[in-house]
Amino acid sequence: MAHSMTKMGLAAATAITLLTSATVTARAQNAPPAPAVTVATPLGRVVDKWDEYTGRFEAVQQVEVRARVSGFIDSIHFTDGQMVKAGDLLFKIDPRPYGIAVDSAQADVVRAKAQVAQGANDVARAEQLSENRTITQRDVDQRRATYDVARAQQLSAEAALRNAQLNLDWTSVRAPISGRVSNRKIDVGNLIEGGQGNAAILTKIVTLDPIHFIFDASEADYLRYNRLAADRQRPSSRDAATVAFVRLADETEWTRSGHMNFVDNELGSRSGTIRGRAIFDNKDLFLTPGEFGRIRLFGGKLNALLVPDEAILSDQARKIVLVVGPENKVVAKPVKLGPMSLGLRVVLEGLTAEDRVVIDGLANPFVRPGSMVAPQDGQIKTAAME
Repeated sequence: MAHSMTKMGLAAATAITLLTSATVTARAQNAPPAPAVTVATPLGRVVDKWDEYTGRFEAVQQVEVRARVSGFIDSIHFTDGQMVKAGDLLFKIDPRPYGIAVDSAQADVVRAKAQVAQGANDVARAEQLSENRTITQRDVDQRRATYDVARAQQLSAEAALRNAQLNLDWTSVRAPISGRVSNRKIDVGNLIEGGQGNAAILTKIVTLDPIHFIFDASEADYLRYNRLAADRQRPSSRDAATVAFVRLADETEWTRSGHMNFVDNELGSRSGTIRGRAIFDNKDLFLTPGEFGRIRLFGGKLNALLVPDEAILSDQARKIVLVVGPENKVVAKPVKLGPMSLGLRVVLEGLTAEDRVVIDGLANPFVRPGSMVAPQDGQIKTAAME
């Protein structure tokens, strides 16, 4: 009886095993095949290294317009925000008091000239009388001194006239430079105090073309640029107009080119950075002082690995590249990226030349880290090879 029960148990166990094996086989046959992907090793190239910095645009020239003389504002001759040329009339100060001062100074000049003429005649007569010994030499010297004083008074009167005329001219406040004018800071009818350091600002003018771009570079970058200059791989921006490119916050291409024209003479003791400046044409007046942007400078040559930009994926705050590892399993590798070069993305860190990078098939949702794939060999080509 026991032996019979044992046989029945073994038969049941064998049946269960066969059923399980059949189920697994059926599932394996019904499972979807591993997704196909195209893989290729990164291209190794020597590429130009470009450094990028954030900065802002700044006017080449900017002037706070102040009055040189005091008085009431008679009229304003510009529209807020318009473009003006050097010499354009901006404000008119009541000129009448200064016109009166010019008339008074002219009268003083006429009086002084009359005294000079009288003194010259007195000296001439005195010299004739002195020859006849009618007057003494002392009288002659006294008349010469009176004549010299009259000449000095004439020079002083003429200087006062020029000063009065200058003050009259300054009642017309004109643009000292060409550029875009700000809004008026004072209206018609107001009394202003001019000719002093604390004189009221009437408006402000900034030039727009060309325009500067100001940025700060780290001490490490500054040392690297000096090393490149010493090795003759890159000229110093102090000695040569090295090329620079700039783009705005909403731009992706580096279409605006200019050149470096200043590097500061010291690094900031607190920031550890050094100030640099580039200059750019702004014929269309699109760039505005105070606007932020990014500047790109040549930073030497670099041995880099290149992959298609489409092979770069985002994983939260980092960038990754999918590679196919042993047993055809997908592995995610965090990478540090550089600029585009030859139509491909420069990978600065994270990849090796032997990595098999997934360059096609990334759109398949089953191609993800840890999944099995069916890799097919492909090739990464530069823009020049296509």
